[in-house]
Amino acid sequence: MGSAVIRRGRKADSREFIELVISLARFEKLDPPTAAAKKRLLDDVFRRKRVNLFVASHKRRLVGYALYFYSYSSFLAKPTLYLEDLFVSPESRARGVGTALLKRCAEEALAKGCGRMEWAVLTWNEKALGFYESIGAKRMAGWYLYRLDEESVRGFARDSTSTSR
Repeated sequence: MGSAVIRRGRKADSREFIELVISLARFEKLDPPTAAAKKRLLDDVFRRKRVNLFVASHKRRLVGYALYFYSYSSFLAKPTLYLEDLFVSPESRARGVGTALLKRCAEEALAKGCGRMEWAVLTWNEKALGFYESIGAKRMAGWYLYRLDEESVRGFARDSTSTSR
């Protein structure tokens, strides 16, 4: 394959980036983003800068991406680079592209003074689990991931029986 070039995403990458997001949704057996969600995602990456994007390019074609943002650890008193997505197209896997994207994120974390990097992995994705553990990442024991979807957030925020005043 030769080496992929890892660089920051550009607005001109929008179409190919969205195609990769759709491929990730298929891989994870999830619904792909709607037209409105695609528009918001591109706006959040390229205009609002709410999230950050690295892409892997090979022969002027995107073959992978890493989407990340920052959270904060009050105990470390440092930011955390949270990796939302790391995806490489199936035909480009096992060629170092994912490793290169993850290393670029690690370099960014160091440059931004982060105390750690975090991400979530689907329990059935054994290849990813094995890879992450091989590089020294540790599965968090004693923690459960919780989520309120948008409807639940709305309902909870509007719940008049809430005592948070």
